[in-house]
Amino acid sequence: MNAQENDFITRVAKDAPAGNLLRMYWQPIALVDELDMKRAVKAVRAFGQEYVLFKNDAGYGLLDRNCPHRGADLAFGRLEEGGLRCTFHGWMFDQQGGCVETPAEPAGSKLCSRVRQPSYPVVERSGIIFAYLGEGKPPALPPIDAFTADPAYTFAFKGLIECNWLQALEVGIDPCHASFLHRFFEDENPDDSFGKQFRDVSANSEIPITKVLREFEQPDIATQSTDFGFRIDTTRQLDAQTAHVRVTNLFFPNAFVIPMSPTVTITQWHLPVDDYNTYWFAIFTSYEEPMDKATMRAQRLELYSLPDYRSRRDRSNDYGFDADEQAASTYTGMGHDINVHDQWAVESQGRIQDRTKEHLGTSDKCIFVYRKLLIRSIKQAQAGERPIMTGLDLSEMDLPASIDVVVPKDGWQDNWRVAEQDRKARAPWQLADA
Repeated sequence: MNAQENDFITRVAKDAPAGNLLRMYWQPIALVDELDMKRAVKAVRAFGQEYVLFKNDAGYGLLDRNCPHRGADLAFGRLEEGGLRCTFHGWMFDQQGGCVETPAEPAGSKLCSRVRQPSYPVVERSGIIFAYLGEGKPPALPPIDAFTADPAYTFAFKGLIECNWLQALEVGIDPCHASFLHRFFEDENPDDSFGKQFRDVSANSEIPITKVLREFEQPDIATQSTDFGFRIDTTRQLDAQTAHVRVTNLFFPNAFVIPMSPTVTITQWHLPVDDYNTYWFAIFTSYEEPMDKATMRAQRLELYSLPDYRSRRDRSNDYGFDADEQAASTYTGMGHDINVHDQWAVESQGRIQDRTKEHLGTSDKCIFVYRKLLIRSIKQAQAGERPIMTGLDLSEMDLPASIDVVVPKDGWQDNWRVAEQDRKARAPWQLADA
């Protein structure tokens, strides 16, 4: 890949090909928790552009951040019943960007009717506020489990990564890195694994996932094109009779769906803040018990600081690296939180990875497949065609399945599906809809 090709798939400004493609899809822009109920107004930066998000009795609104009068910052505006009022001269804007008041103007002025602030569609799903930042009518939201599950069975969070969105996404669709980057030399009690990735056992098994990843580091990887992107089947033959199967998904354009435990999946998006920074947004979906949201949030706030959701382990302190820990406890020496491992891996590649210097191998199959799909989709958008999912009848969509399970080796392709379908069928929120 040359430098121009790397720019083609990484840059996200409004005039950049990849940025234009990503704007054709709903993107997460904030957690519901971030809107202070005393003053539900928040500045948002996405794709290198500035917005202001607000909520009143009429619902959510997302506008360009600078007032169209004289450019003052609407993120410091007054939230009132009629909308968001600029504190410079009192101009007020509703959720649709309509100018509803210009109080300093003479009586009978029609200036309001000639002014409109750019606005964007906004919806709330499972604790995350999504926005459509592209042109024209937005596509339908897909009926994935993370959106359709009862809210009591979901939990949302986010975190800042100081690098380009693409390398942040690619770590999540790389099946091999977990055997190394997330390798632990000791296995925890699964009873203490709540809310922790790779710390539980696989479904239908008593084998800790950490043991599987540590002892079987050369998996077989297969990809299958789907309505939403592609599925990744990663298999590790445990013995003559059984196989460990991990099913994950690339959810186009900038998300993936992965299993966290036998009963919880994670759907994670990667929002480009700009070319050099990314927020990951995740919805954790439970198929068994309601989410203990307070515990999940408290666990994550041990690492992430508010209000920016920055990691307390970062470049400034070498991600908490400890040489003694690396020798005896973890492969990285950076603690037991895999988010720290992932952040180090992608930030250490540079703010934008220089892909002209990389050497991909057979185990990087998913990276090849994704980049090919991304480039094809960017070119389709440039040609005025509909890229993947934007023109799909989502009511008939092949929904992403995701599970980590031990099954009989013979017929594993069918066996994991049976386990996944059984888990979903038994989900309390699924039974309530039946």
